[in-house]
Amino acid sequence: MRILFTGASSFTGYWFVSELVRAGHSVITTFTRSEGDYSGIRRERMDRIAEQSQRSWNCRFGDERFLSLIDEVKPDVLCHHAAEVTDYRSPDFDFVSALRQNTHQLPAVLERLAAVGCQRIVTTGTVFEAHEGAGSAPLISFSPYGLSKSLTDQTIQHFASTFGFSLGKFVIPNPFGPLEDPRFTAYLVRCWKAGEMAEVRTPDYVRDNIHVSLLAKSYNRFVEQLPTTSGFVKTNPSGYVESQGAFAQRFADELRKRCNWKCELQLAKQTEFPEPRVRINTTPLDSEALGWNESEAWDAVAKFYDLTRGSEVTQQ
Repeated sequence: MRILFTGASSFTGYWFVSELVRAGHSVITTFTRSEGDYSGIRRERMDRIAEQSQRSWNCRFGDERFLSLIDEVKPDVLCHHAAEVTDYRSPDFDFVSALRQNTHQLPAVLERLAAVGCQRIVTTGTVFEAHEGAGSAPLISFSPYGLSKSLTDQTIQHFASTFGFSLGKFVIPNPFGPLEDPRFTAYLVRCWKAGEMAEVRTPDYVRDNIHVSLLAKSYNRFVEQLPTTSGFVKTNPSGYVESQGAFAQRFADELRKRCNWKCELQLAKQTEFPEPRVRINTTPLDSEALGWNESEAWDAVAKFYDLTRGSEVTQQ
């Protein structure tokens, strides 16, 4: 298939594009900035994408360049993975502006897609949206960023139904793996490389961490199986459902087998829960049917972090 893909410079976006290409699809990726504006881990992902896809620079969803690109490539599927994420952790995240950017000129985009014969759209959601996954009641949006994703989803569902598209929503939990942005697992590794004990400050939160390589295989299968008939389907792929303390211990055990680190952990006593105590996805994956090997995935994680130099990370 010819797939028009937004958001390929992100961690999951890179992996999704890679898996789609590996499966034999032709992927055209769009980027909101020029090539020289990317740096760090995002630049590394960009460089790898260069070998896998046709890239279009300074091309923002819904703008005239994007509309012209639809006419040019005549995609079979639009995978709208991009979303506004600047300062997404902030309580002051501008969810209204994010909604506006995520759905810019959406009716015009759908009209142009229909004109070239494209009938399928895949969007990417997050388990931290309202009414996604399972967990502590009520299942409200996790944050203003989660709210922006919920509103984006509702807006796209409305117009996709109006135009008669086949719409699929792929809901992401907590992915981790090679080429990840420096967050929780990178913090653990930074401590262990320095011979220090890593502290997990929020060990009692129950989350759904998943190997990004498994998530990518699930994404490819979802895109391939999306029907051409009008309607809406959704999947909520799930990985390791456990407390963050238990996941940190799992991560330590697997890396200790593969790297020359002690991987020592200290679990803090958690007394505050400003976030939902439990938020998880609900659809276990058949790794064998997807052709995914867990041990090889852990090997890849260890190899990536063993070769990675220290960087600024955040702790959980």
